[in-house]
Amino acid sequence: MNPTASTAGGAQPAAPAAVPAKNQRKLVGRVVSNKMQKTVVVQVERRVKHASFGKIITRSSKYHAHVASGTFQEGDLVEIAECRPISKTKAWTVTRLVEKSKAV
Repeated sequence: MNPTASTAGGAQPAAPAAVPAKNQRKLVGRVVSNKMQKTVVVQVERRVKHASFGKIITRSSKYHAHVASGTFQEGDLVEIAECRPISKTKAWTVTRLVEKSKAV
């Protein structure tokens, strides 16, 4: 069977450009540093139960996330999504602003 016979005129169907992957991890955290160009550091906190004590404790991790355009200030709540490695430490990208930081 001819592989080009399935589509009209042999043209390939256009795939949607901005559709995220189905198995893409997404996390929500606070911006703790925006000192770098096109990069922010996002701290993600999670609450877990201690194995032996049973007490609920807070664990946190910091992720470097790519920001193509737009500025995010320290304290902003953002959503980050996993992507291909962009640099040695950066494999996440900021997808949206969840909450703006409150001005003091």
